[in-house]
Amino acid sequence: MADVNRGNRPLSPHITIYRPQLTSITSILTRITGNAMIVAAALIVWWFAAAAAGPASFATADGFLRSWFGDLVLFFSVLGLWYHTLAGIRHLIWDEVKLLEIDKAELLGQIILIVSVLLTIFTVVVL
Repeated sequence: MADVNRGNRPLSPHITIYRPQLTSITSILTRITGNAMIVAAALIVWWFAAAAAGPASFATADGFLRSWFGDLVLFFSVLGLWYHTLAGIRHLIWDEVKLLEIDKAELLGQIILIVSVLLTIFTVVVL
């Protein structure tokens, strides 16, 4: 039998009524930081390859990485590395079927966001 209401039903969950939760945002950020670390690794490989290629190539790569834009990219790379590491630890905790309740999962998400920022600042300032 044909579905007479086919064109009248909303998509589920519809983008206009769906409220992103902290756990979904942190999950998306984990995927984003994982891919961003590939870009950071490529920059590091470029820097090493330029060092092996000669002084002119190294000067170009080193100049880029030491510029304000390079500093910004490297700062967010460190932030992404810390965040991704802490999110991985969170997933290991969840694999042990611990802290899966909504309030504890959201608290854990807040903790990894705050601690990743603090560890990034510590890494940039101290090291």
